[in-house]
Amino acid sequence: MTASTDAPVALIVGGGSGIGADAARLLAEKGWRVGVMSSSGKGEALGNELGGFGFTGSNLEPADLAAFVDGAMERFGRIDGVVNGAGHGPKGDVLDISDEDWHLGLDYYFLNAVRMTKLVTPIMEAQGSGSIVNVSTFAVFEPDPDFPTSAVFRASLAGFTKLFSTKYANKNIRMNNVLPGFIDSLPEKEERVARIPAGRYAEVRELSEVIAFLLSDTASYVTGQNMRVDGGLTQAV
Repeated sequence: MTASTDAPVALIVGGGSGIGADAARLLAEKGWRVGVMSSSGKGEALGNELGGFGFTGSNLEPADLAAFVDGAMERFGRIDGVVNGAGHGPKGDVLDISDEDWHLGLDYYFLNAVRMTKLVTPIMEAQGSGSIVNVSTFAVFEPDPDFPTSAVFRASLAGFTKLFSTKYANKNIRMNNVLPGFIDSLPEKEERVARIPAGRYAEVRELSEVIAFLLSDTASYVTGQNMRVDGGLTQAV
């Protein structure tokens, strides 16, 4: 599965499994050249399997993110899209979370995307285009006690996304967030299904399709948005 040498390039951070891995597969199916990074080694294997670039590193380490971007530029010479995914950060009762874990949550859910954005924005500016999609959470607007650090720092990511998208819209660089509900790559819990108007968890491909849309030129006038893909889970208008 090898895309043409003039095909657009997407980098997927946190692409070893779940939404990131499926997004990488779908983008490759749609003709993108892909670079895939994860800390487990699965992202490196997937990137190579898809005829692209695989890299093993942590999105918590700025040097690893920089090496991933540098390696992709050596391989492809351009970066048209970025998908910023994350692992699962610290959880617990909101007042039981230590300072250290709050700082870790900041790295997991916010600074990883900021750092990657700083690396790729000059490249996209030089090209005259680019699109960044951050995989966020339904809990941005309706914080869930099961996911406290995710809710807090991805709310911050929504603010960053608006500031960035406003500044760079006239340079044809876009940034949007995808807000998943509960996904079938996670164990299903009856009490969670009961909360979802659609009556089921999302299939991971349903998230990947939205990510691929937001990266594509079809979404060229969509920027600064927080797109819920949650089966009606959240109630906010």
